[in-house]
Amino acid sequence: MSPPPLKHRPRDEAILRKFIGIWCKKKHDRRDGALCPECQGLLDYALRKLAHCPLDPKPKCKACPVHCYAPEQRARIRQVMRFSGMHLVKRGRLDWLIRYFW
Repeated sequence: MSPPPLKHRPRDEAILRKFIGIWCKKKHDRRDGALCPECQGLLDYALRKLAHCPLDPKPKCKACPVHCYAPEQRARIRQVMRFSGMHLVKRGRLDWLIRYFW
């Protein structure tokens, strides 16, 4: 049985896609817009974990009392979020960061 849909799930999915897309484009030199297999795997993993989150309302992952990511995946997603967040700040795209924090 799948958990009920969460209010912010579409927003969280869009943020994951955007941030991992930035990471892949800049770190793996993917200019065609497609993700490399490594980044696609990370995105699939993160979306799967998001879809099965038992908490409602879902807190931010860094503030969550239940860490569902494996330690390696958690470190990778932190790295991606930190890099992509700074990338957006440096380019004046605060609208994405506002989405992330709201």
